[in-house]
Order: sequence, then structure tokens, then C-alpha cells
Amino acid sequence: MKTMMKTVVNAKIITHKELLEGYCLSFDSKIISLSQEVPLHTEIIDAKGLYLSAGFIDIHIHGSAGFDVMDGTEEALDEISKSLIQTGTTSFLATTMTMSTKDIEKALLNVQQYKQKEGAKVLGVHLEGPFINSLKHGAQNKIHIQKPNMALILPFMDIVKMVTIAPEIEGGESFIKYIKEHYSHVLLSIGHSDASYVEAKESFTWGISHATHLFNAMNPLHHREPGVVGAVLEVDEVSVDVIADLIHIHPSFFALLVKLKKDQLLLVTDAMRAGCMMCGISEVGGQKVIVKEGQARLEDGTLAGSVLKMNEALKNFYEYTDLSLVELVSMVTERVAKKLGLKKGRLEKDYEADLVLFDEAFEISSVYVDGNIVFKR
Repeated sequence: MKTMMKTVVNAKIITHKELLEGYCLSFDSKIISLSQEVPLHTEIIDAKGLYLSAGFIDIHIHGSAGFDVMDGTEEALDEISKSLIQTGTTSFLATTMTMSTKDIEKALLNVQQYKQKEGAKVLGVHLEGPFINSLKHGAQNKIHIQKPNMALILPFMDIVKMVTIAPEIEGGESFIKYIKEHYSHVLLSIGHSDASYVEAKESFTWGISHATHLFNAMNPLHHREPGVVGAVLEVDEVSVDVIADLIHIHPSFFALLVKLKKDQLLLVTDAMRAGCMMCGISEVGGQKVIVKEGQARLEDGTLAGSVLKMNEALKNFYEYTDLSLVELVSMVTERVAKKLGLKKGRLEKDYEADLVLFDEAFEISSVYVDGNIVFKR
């Protein structure tokens, strides 16, 4: 059914280039126009001075509202999708974990067969593990780590959009080169890695073009061995994502990352099933997680993802940098879509009408997906 044309007026419109006032945005299921003239025969939406941007895209999220991608159920994806909308996220990559082959296949098949309903769109899968280094497993259960192999994921390459891998492990080079040659749409990312500076730099020539939650689950930057972080920060073409919850990375690094990575810097949440919920006992990858004071940790104190919301990530990053709203919002919209090769994340004609209205405190007011309102505070 065709969506009736709607027009947002009285909004501060954040495009990927500039902040516009005195303009209106018209859309149905896709964006129709951005102009100073209100068209005839349209439903008027008065933004009352709120900011309007493209919907946020999260390429690294495991769960929310008590559900996890690894549950492998339709209900889990439904509830995660509905929950994320209230944070301004309109699309995401369902992120897996290092668990048994059976559990991973179940989760992948579930996404492959999923029929999208209300809520944020499932764009595909981010495979985080099991092809990682046991020395940097983080909250991933190392007993399920595997050598890279195509057999596990070959039936699901239509939905795999991103793979986090430790390139230095046995079989890493050939796996990365194969994916790069045969599935060029897949974003290959270095993460959960103990690669040396030299090994990391070499992996960029194989096909690695991104880094997963920079600084976390990788060797630290050292003046005699720059490691993964040093290699990533040096190469302009390699993009990075960070978890801006003020826990995973000290906020003093935010401004430095802006200087070094410029338009190659993205924000993610890495949220787990306790996202959008209260503190207490939760679970990730079959392991007990204690959520307290905004932190999610295993019983041994290891950080286990986050309970960060995307609008909170934006607010945190904005407070600790001098970025404009245009540059900031681009980190969760246009830049992300570009990395995934998608025609999304811009307020331009014929782009998907995934829209978010929010205030100066980054509180979400209303959200539209494909031109239909799916959340209103």
C-alpha cells in the first residue's frame, strides 16, 4: 500500500552536508523533496523546532529488551527491532557471537528467513566471531573459537554484510582474500585480534578495511609495538567504529579520533540483551552478565558489550568534541550506509524515508520507517 505524502515543517534539518532552517521535507515511502515550499495535498507534520535527520544505522548490536540475536527466534528479532526504534535506530546489522556452530547456524538461518515487521530494519548480519584470536576473546566464549572456514557461512552469504576477524590466525589470509574476491559487498573488519603492527598493515592489502570497536579486544598502542591500533590510525582508508559509552573508551580519545580518522569514524552500540532495560542479571553468549551503573560485565569483570543506546552515543560524543551536528549525525547515517554500499542515510530525493526527530538533548521524539510512523513519544 502506497504511503500518503507527508511534509515535515518547522524542523532544523540535518543533511549530510549542512543544517537547514526554513526548509520542509516531503516524503512517502521515499523522500520526495527538500525545499522551501510546502507542496499541495500533503499531511503536515509540525516539528516545532526539533532536529530532523535520517534514521540511525547500527552495524554492531547483539540485542535489546531482553532478547539476543543468538536466541535464533523470530520473536527475538521482532522485539529487538521494536526496541531499537525508541533510540532513533531505524536499521541495523544483527550481530552474532562466538558460540557453537549449531547456535551460529540457527541465528543465521533465523535472519535469513525473517519477515520484517514493525520496527528497525534488519539489514543483514554482522558475524563477530568465531574467527577470532583466543588471546583477545573479550566476552566471546573462547571454547567455541574456530579457524576461518567458508563452509560455516557459505549458505548465508546473501545476508552476511560484515565479518569481524583476527587476520593473524591460521587461515585468516586466505579467508579474507576469498571473501574480498567473491563477496566484495562484505565489510571485512579487524577485531578481537592480537596482530602486530606489521601483520595488521598487511591485512589491509588482503581486504580488511575496517576496525571493530577500536581499542577494545585488541592489543594496546605501544611506542615500540604500535599493534593493531597504531596500524589502523595510520592508514586513512581504514574506517573504525567506537563504543561511545564513556566506559569502553576514555572520552579524551574522542577528539583525537576525530582528528586522525576524520570521515572514517563511525559510532556503534555493541549493545547486548540488557539494552533498553534496567540493571540486574543478564546473559551474553551463554555467560552470566551483571549490569550495574550502565556497565555490562562478566562475573570476572570483563566488559560484555554495552547497554548503550544510539542517541546516548551521539550525545556523549557531542559533549566531548567540537563536532557540528552535521558531522556527528553522519557518523551513524551517511558514512555507515556508504561503508555498506546502501542507498540510505541521506535526506535526498529517492532515498528511503527513514527519519528521526529529536531535541537538543538527543531525546527521540518520533521515528518514521519507510515513511510510516513507528514511534512517537
